[in-house]
Amino acid sequence: MRSRIMYIEDKSGSLTGPARIGRVTLSKTGCTLYYRGRSFQSLKGGYKSNYFDTETGDRFWISGPKRDGSDRLYGERLPIAIDEDVREEYWSTIRRQPRA
Repeated sequence: MRSRIMYIEDKSGSLTGPARIGRVTLSKTGCTLYYRGRSFQSLKGGYKSNYFDTETGDRFWISGPKRDGSDRLYGERLPIAIDEDVREEYWSTIRRQPRA
């Protein structure tokens, strides 16, 4: 299975929710994503959310992270957590920031 760094925002409670950058594993078809023991299936498009948790039905916005860091769907400047195992790759490869 392929994996990639993606932006994951929980939309189950409101338009903006907890968000993080992490490594997601994709199924062969790409319709199912796996992250931290959870599986998400595509809503085949979507407005405000594009994936749902297959166990809880909670809705999420999952997408590739943007180079400028403006990942939140509604542009709010709330903090976005970055998983430790992808932190260096995220900053150097995606955001193209020099190492400190």
